[in-house]
Amino acid sequence: MSIRGGRPWIATALLATLLSGCGIRATQVPTDFGPAPSRMPCALSGTDASAQAGRGIPVQVFLLCAAQLVTVDRFVRIPDGTAEAERRVLVAQGLLDQLAVQPSPAERQAGYTTDVTDKIKVSGPRGKDPSDTFRLSTRPEGLSSYALGQIVCTFADSEATTADDGSVMLGGPDAQPLRRYQCTADVRSRPGSVAPPSTGVSDG
Repeated sequence: MSIRGGRPWIATALLATLLSGCGIRATQVPTDFGPAPSRMPCALSGTDASAQAGRGIPVQVFLLCAAQLVTVDRFVRIPDGTAEAERRVLVAQGLLDQLAVQPSPAERQAGYTTDVTDKIKVSGPRGKDPSDTFRLSTRPEGLSSYALGQIVCTFADSEATTADDGSVMLGGPDAQPLRRYQCTADVRSRPGSVAPPSTGVSDG
């Protein structure tokens, strides 16, 4: 009788014996390593309620997620017929208000947070300030690195600023010198350790 037909059975038996001798139990079903993650970090559904509930101008704001600045969709309401200078300030205030809103349940589940509070107000230039100045009710240097990064990158990426170089002019409520802040790749990727770089602005 030929031995060829028995070789697969013999090999299988030998493998089971070897596994048993090593303390490994042979199995014919896949091992269950637990459920896969239900959501990738910072991944949002395109139908998230926070992006659909508003009415007005569609905008993007930078929230914190996975220790980075990540954009999410929002809406800002601006009255029709608003003059350009006033419109810029209203857009900026709307962006601040959206930054201060606590993330929706879907956003929180995906890991989004914000470091901006609802106490910050913004106004336009005054005195000799350049026309693209924004003055905050809180000194920029008094904000956390996270909050300042959120505000600078959100403003610089919006129609609120006239600059096209990723910068925004900010000042505080008092007569402190203005500074032009930059939203850089390092700020977006490491807002906790990299504050927005800035340069001083001389009086006009």
